Amino acid sequence: MDFNQIIADLKSKNYAPVYFLEGAEPYFMDQISDYILEHTLSEEEKGFNQSILYGKDLTIDSILTAAKRYPMMSERQVVVIREAQNIKDIEELASYVENPLKSTILVINYKYKTIDKRKKLYKTVNKGGVYFESKPLYDSNIPGWITKYLKEINLGIDPRAAQMITDHVGSDLQRIVNELDKVTISMVPGTSIMPEDVEKNIGISKDFNMFELQKALGKKDILKTNQIVNYFIDNEKANPLPAIIGMLIGYYRKILTYNTIEIKSDRNLVAQKLGVSPFFINDYIDAARNYPLDKSIQIISMMREYDLRSKGARGGTLKSGELLRELTFKILHY
Repeated sequence: MDFNQIIADLKSKNYAPVYFLEGAEPYFMDQISDYILEHTLSEEEKGFNQSILYGKDLTIDSILTAAKRYPMMSERQVVVIREAQNIKDIEELASYVENPLKSTILVINYKYKTIDKRKKLYKTVNKGGVYFESKPLYDSNIPGWITKYLKEINLGIDPRAAQMITDHVGSDLQRIVNELDKVTISMVPGTSIMPEDVEKNIGISKDFNMFELQKALGKKDILKTNQIVNYFIDNEKANPLPAIIGMLIGYYRKILTYNTIEIKSDRNLVAQKLGVSPFFINDYIDAARNYPLDKSIQIISMMREYDLRSKGARGGTLKSGELLRELTFKILHY
């Protein structure tokens, strides 16, 4: 089942006896667990019928004892196991999952790992409970996820602001939510987050960030590129060179992809292939003119070499700032 379907079923009070939540992205797992903890029982029922257990302290027998206990003055009880990836012999839970107590909702959070899908536990959960694998989002999907998240709380966001946050935070959804909370706490419903709001509340410069660097390079704006590079060098801890190069490689791969698209009249389809908002298509049109197919390929190859140098794999004496300055000079004058 996917995340939205699970939440919809929970809101409809359509509960399963067992929820097995696993995967590399903890955010969605925490959302499901927290919803069950907050909404399944009344405040009066929670005192006797809600248990939160931690895997490193548990044995299979102690889990079975908790799960097989009958609720007190309530229709059901909730048992949530956090850090279940630390439980030894977790496959032994298959016998309980095969025949669970109907008055218990057992929620197992198996973070950063996955169980063996060839074995009995996975098969029994899939048959009689809810199995959910929480996978990380691709970086290209993060701005859209931010937009959707804010829409659910009646707020919008400028695409530039969404990209600024993505470039700054990456794909860690809980960190993104934490940063968004800093911005939205004082916002009026129905309004939108602008780059100025991100700069003021999160501390990302609206003029000197990865999105603006990519845009300046795409236009071959030498002055703006050098201004941003100088800012990055002065704020090196917040702008590590390997991260900058990694994002630039991703950017030039998109330019490369744009150059290979034969029919470019459908902007939405082109945006989908690039993994960007249609709002940014004009930027890629400009960049593709400056970096045709052969140049895009050469620049990506060159940046891989600088990526290795930034990590000390090629030796040399240049510092990170000097490497960045040299790299952007070569890109602009290739």
